Order: sequence, then C-alpha cells, then structure tokens
Amino acid sequence: MDIITISFWIITLIWFGFSIIKDKKKTLDAVKISAGMMKGIVSEIVAILFLIGIVLTFIPPDTIKQYMGDSNTLLSTIVFALAGCITLIPAFVAFPLVGSLINAGASIIPVVAFLTTLTMVGIVTFPLEKREFGVKFAVVRNSLSFVFAIVIALLMGVIM
Repeated sequence: MDIITISFWIITLIWFGFSIIKDKKKTLDAVKISAGMMKGIVSEIVAILFLIGIVLTFIPPDTIKQYMGDSNTLLSTIVFALAGCITLIPAFVAFPLVGSLINAGASIIPVVAFLTTLTMVGIVTFPLEKREFGVKFAVVRNSLSFVFAIVIALLMGVIM
C-alpha cells in the first residue's frame, strides 16, 4: 500500500475510535447499516470485475497499448470520445474499466476522453432527452459536453 492509502486507513480508524467513544450504539448501528448496503452492491462489484475481465480477455494489453497508447493521440482521443458517446455504462463500472485500460498501457488522454464522454454525452439517451427537454436543448447540451470532454482530456494530458 502507498502512503496515501495508509493515511486514509489511519484517519478512518481514528475517527471510528472517536465515534465509538462518543456513542457506541449509533456507531454500531451505522456499521450494521453500511454492512447491509455493502451486501446489496456486492453483486454489482462482482459484475464490474467480470466485465473488466471480459474486456481485457478479448482485447489484449498489446492491442490496447497500440490503439490507445502508441498511436496518434489526437485521432485516438476523438475515436475513443466517440465510442464513449455511444456507450451506455454506469459510471461505477466505467471508472474501474478506465483504470484497467491505463494499467494495460493506454494513454491518459484517450482514456479520459472516453470516460468524460461516457458520463457527459448521451447518444443512446438522446431520444429521451429530446422528448423531455426539446431538440435544441439536447443538441446544444450534448455538443457542448463533447467539446468540453475533449478539452478536459487534453488538460488531463497536460496535468498528468
């Protein structure tokens, strides 16, 4: 574990200790509630791990590195941003998937473009958005979201 993870564990344990001292019953009730919540999402976590395993099985790390790491950064950024626009994955699945892509050798810029368009642009949900908010709003919101997603990806490439 790195120093940041260890620091978070220490801080958490200290606050947990304070909470136990202040009100043991409330703290233990909160622990029971959170354990119940964890039971409710354990199947989703297993599904995330399964999905990431399938992606990394069918797309070997060399291929990921070739298309998302070593290739033309601008072209791969736009391609993966477009892929993010038409993909409908919950964010709690997308973040671990993106982490796995980076670990497999993907460059940060196309991966961030994929992630931001995945969460900000909705081609699949466009009909619903158009019906609820109107065509103009849906087009403007999705277009601006796409542009800002590319800007965010490029800024992340500079920062990181």
